[in-house]
Amino acid sequence: MSDTAAESGTEPAERAGEETAPLSPEERFERRAAAWKAAERVLWRPSHQQTLRERLTWLSEAAESVCDLDGRVDMYGDGLVETLEERVAELLGMEAAAFFPTGTMAQQVALRCWAGRTGDATVALHPLNHPEVHERHAFSQVSGLRPVHVTDAPRLPTAEEVRDFPEPFGALLLELPLRDAGFVLPSWEELTEVVEAARERDAVVHFDGARLWECTPHFDRPLEEIAGLADSVYVSFYKSLGGFGGAAVAGPRTLVDEAKTWRHRYGGMIIQQFPTVLSALIGLERELPRLPEYVAHARVVAGALREGFKEAGVPWVRVHPEEPHTHQFQIWLPYEPDVLGDAGLRQTEETKTGLFAQGWARGGPGLAYTEITVAGSGLEWTADDVKAAVRAFVERLPGGTTE
Repeated sequence: MSDTAAESGTEPAERAGEETAPLSPEERFERRAAAWKAAERVLWRPSHQQTLRERLTWLSEAAESVCDLDGRVDMYGDGLVETLEERVAELLGMEAAAFFPTGTMAQQVALRCWAGRTGDATVALHPLNHPEVHERHAFSQVSGLRPVHVTDAPRLPTAEEVRDFPEPFGALLLELPLRDAGFVLPSWEELTEVVEAARERDAVVHFDGARLWECTPHFDRPLEEIAGLADSVYVSFYKSLGGFGGAAVAGPRTLVDEAKTWRHRYGGMIIQQFPTVLSALIGLERELPRLPEYVAHARVVAGALREGFKEAGVPWVRVHPEEPHTHQFQIWLPYEPDVLGDAGLRQTEETKTGLFAQGWARGGPGLAYTEITVAGSGLEWTADDVKAAVRAFVERLPGGTTE
């Protein structure tokens, strides 16, 4: 969600009864970014909030652990790019993988290739899937694909819904986890049944696995077994692994070879991509092994948030899912987004502690939600630390008191 859009509104008065001029969304964003940068302790610090110097320093210090820096740079997808592709294919148990500069391009290409093989350009997916919500209808506008919605319930489709869908489709796209429904996942049994239902209809199955890396604790299965359910898988290198960007599609070698042809046609054959590729390799080496630890601690943080708000007297709070399926989840509170954004900004500026890294979005009248991510810095927070930060946050809400 957009920080600037989610935190629109007027700036709270510095002192009771004092009126201040409203801040523009841009001014609010800049002030919030400055407060978060100055914070001494945060639950999560997104990599995009770092400076250019910080990101370049991180890359230069870590790169030597993943490759020979005296080797030559990549050129049009060879060298280091091929190293990353081989690593991803190995991790996912697939025959081959292709690197793409963006996930939007990667998934369009994968599903376009499948449409040519199945003879059906219809893609069944959830209306909350990333391509439908965040990509400006790229499937239909750019790639000639026709999206249809299997269900509008805030969860992955069931086997029965897939089996009983009233029109044919060539591919079923499943986003694991379904981010905009709260980073939710089905059970392993439900997932296997959905895949079987699609196969009964002679449809291929493609996983939108932008965040597939952190699904292993929920499914209690290794990556290659999870990915092995699908005909093809897309993964991201920045959403959980902290890379600069980039994505990959993994699957049968013939599909990947064709995908590389379409990658060139879509403008993805970039002469040098070593900074992004290096950051992806670093993420696979450093962050991927830590994700199960992040997921486990996210459940501690989720429980502490729920208890902290109840103890602070907030009349209603919802952590969704109640036990997070990954290291990310939602929290819902009975206030307008700008009210919560103002309280968070004041807390960060005044206490140098940042609890909510993301902006707040409207969930209904007088109701807002935000996304919580637990990663490296979050491991330092105990349940008591979370509750203390919640108390400080509630004190800055209108009429807030924790006594």
